[in-house]
Amino acid sequence: MTDLVTVAELGGAFAAIGGTAYLKHAHPAAYWSTVGLPVSVARLLGSYSSIMDACGLTVEPPRWRALAVRATTRREVRPVPPRRGIIRPTSTGLRMRLRLAPGQEPADLAASAERLRHAWGVHAVYVRDVKPGVVELRLVGFDVLRKVRMPRRAGADLLRVPVALREDATAFVRDYRAVPHELVLGATLSGKSMYLRNLIAGLATQPVVLVGIDCKRGVELSPFAARLSALATDPEQAAELLPVLVKEMEDRYDLIKARQGTAPGTPEELITSDIWGLPEDERPSPVVLFVDEVAELFLVATRKEEERRDEMVTQLIRLAQLGRAAGIYLEVCGQRFGAELGKGATMLRAQLTGRVSHRVNDEASAKMVLGDIAPEAVSAACSIPAERPGLAVAGDTSGGWSRIRTPYISLADAAATCRGMAHLAPDVPALSPFKPYVPPAPTAKPAEPLSHPRPVVE
Repeated sequence: MTDLVTVAELGGAFAAIGGTAYLKHAHPAAYWSTVGLPVSVARLLGSYSSIMDACGLTVEPPRWRALAVRATTRREVRPVPPRRGIIRPTSTGLRMRLRLAPGQEPADLAASAERLRHAWGVHAVYVRDVKPGVVELRLVGFDVLRKVRMPRRAGADLLRVPVALREDATAFVRDYRAVPHELVLGATLSGKSMYLRNLIAGLATQPVVLVGIDCKRGVELSPFAARLSALATDPEQAAELLPVLVKEMEDRYDLIKARQGTAPGTPEELITSDIWGLPEDERPSPVVLFVDEVAELFLVATRKEEERRDEMVTQLIRLAQLGRAAGIYLEVCGQRFGAELGKGATMLRAQLTGRVSHRVNDEASAKMVLGDIAPEAVSAACSIPAERPGLAVAGDTSGGWSRIRTPYISLADAAATCRGMAHLAPDVPALSPFKPYVPPAPTAKPAEPLSHPRPVVE
């Protein structure tokens, strides 16, 4: 009888271990909430002081405290770690604030993040500067980029689209007001189209004018035609569309100039240098221009095409330099974008503040995107595995960068969102000639009568 009980207990223990291992692999979020979080909190509370001391993050206590300890307890005075705040559990990890000791800086904690990760048994540790003397330590319990789940509170707003998830489990928000223009590069099947799909689906729900240039005959942007105000599907059409956008930009500048009151005594609210200072009833709708496969606009075969190319590039550069104040923003996408494309490529790239690099085929392509703003991010972009489409490195001209991954959204769902939000497309008369054709929605066929009617059961 005792042997049977022992065998049953062992079987139950093995089943529990196997279930825990399966839960950790298949459902890491559930594993973290049930097992990982309590274990990590216990490790943190039990070893906080010793780990901080081992990582060199402790300092000598103030003299008054050392004298008090010697006078009351006659113990050895030991270095003190940063003062720890309340531990706040999250669905992906935990957060806590630390008050730095005198002489410490956030870089000291950031340099020890990898050692803290191993000591507390978590996936990653990130340090964020909150205010002078206070930092936030964010511990991530598992690889949140393996299966992307966007946070519930992602901060969506006008011209703000939560488009991806950062590796620290926060939302990567594409904010056009803060970063007007962006360059998105990636090799075939790297997830660049998924990034663009998420972005268009997010903007489709806002009163924003969406314009597309897709020189692959429109195969990338045509599914969203119901929400687009204009679409060019080849370089010839793009050469006709870009001057219209430049003219629209100039008209908006004339509107701003006419509204400006610079006479003495003019109220401050009537003085503006961009469309956001105009009254809401006079403010034109913002415009987002998507350029897919930008290299197609640069490639030429004849002298006539070369002249057209130079005109288009000049107009794109003008939109990138002057469009922000007029509410016109650029989203430029491609597989490669460098000086070898021709005159104006480097100048256009310099105007694109935001940078997103998906998996690329060579280091030179990664340097084209990130080399001039965050050189240390180039190696991160080159190490993106092919089996993780959608994984990318995002940076901006401030020098900061992070790994992100876009959530999966099917083309049918994104197209359905655009069809359902077609009424939100603002009316821009100048773009009417470029409005893409939207085929009518297929009507459901009436049900055919049964060849053998079912018998009526009384």
